[in-house]
Amino acid sequence: MSSTIKIERELLTKPGDTILETIEFLRMNQAELAERLGKSPAKVNDLISGKAPITVNTAMQLEKVLGIDMQFWLNREMYYREKLARIEQEEFLEQCLDWLKVQPIKELKKFGYLKTKSVGTEMVEECLQFYGVVSPLQWQSIYVDGYTKTNFPKREAYNFLFSSMAAWLRIGELKLRKQRLPEFNKEAFKSVLTEIRVLVESQPEDFPMQLKSMCGKAGVAVIYSNSLPKAPISGATRWIGGTPLIQITDRYKTNDLFWFAFYHEAGHILLHGKKDVFIEDFHAVENDGNKENEANDFASDWLLHDIFLEEITSVIDDNTVWSIARAYATHPAIVVGRLQNLDKVPDHFGTNFKVKVNLDYFIEYEGK
Repeated sequence: MSSTIKIERELLTKPGDTILETIEFLRMNQAELAERLGKSPAKVNDLISGKAPITVNTAMQLEKVLGIDMQFWLNREMYYREKLARIEQEEFLEQCLDWLKVQPIKELKKFGYLKTKSVGTEMVEECLQFYGVVSPLQWQSIYVDGYTKTNFPKREAYNFLFSSMAAWLRIGELKLRKQRLPEFNKEAFKSVLTEIRVLVESQPEDFPMQLKSMCGKAGVAVIYSNSLPKAPISGATRWIGGTPLIQITDRYKTNDLFWFAFYHEAGHILLHGKKDVFIEDFHAVENDGNKENEANDFASDWLLHDIFLEEITSVIDDNTVWSIARAYATHPAIVVGRLQNLDKVPDHFGTNFKVKVNLDYFIEYEGK
């Protein structure tokens, strides 16, 4: 406990102290006060020691017996309880300083979620407000245990990983609050996925904004957020308050990877349950392997079904890529990505077809 808090606690006086001073002035003892109030000596002792609060009824009784207005006693009680609560809260926050050490403070300050400059109880309180919890216990329950329902060891060494994951997930929640979406419509979302293929093929510069808008009309939230150093997550899918949320990071640097990841997450929404949570490319969380494979197949089928391989009759070159892209109305980068995934071409093949993806502007546009 800091010296300041210790002094504040020592200087804080209870309403019972004022009662004692008053009855002493009136030449009255506690036994007589109890008799005049119609209370037992034990209850009066609780009142004086602060164990029992001064209620409206007790304040009215004190007014009659001691001749001091009931509002004085109510104000005295309110001030005491408020001051005591603040002291206890400050003591509690001091106990949470170790929890603050594992939080991604630097990144949260950089993105504008924390304003406090120096590490201390004020920053602890601000961090708890960021997560929307009253203590690290609730934080642990909601953002760690709630999202890591596996046998993965939650050892001390992984605290930084889980804290960064929690912060990243919370950022998605806060951004979702700013959106007003209709109720999720499964069939509408399927139709939207078909319409989105036009974006895939044309790859316009503002495709992230168009994608967000198109999905939103079907009741699906698409959120862009920065990847945190300690939690290199590529994306996640979960349901929040009945709304499916696809959260995508800036780790996707080329359009083939971005679109595959998006359709992968869309697959989770359409194929799997509302209670399922999928956090991608984060080794501290183990997703259901079968469901991940289903989502992969879903993405492959939507972007470019394996049937396209029948079009390949000779050595694969740039002309082959262009020909397949035109035949299946998709972007040549998608063709290259699928060929690489199927081990038909080396990783260095077709890099000239891939378009760089930069989500920085759209992340900044969404704000905090």
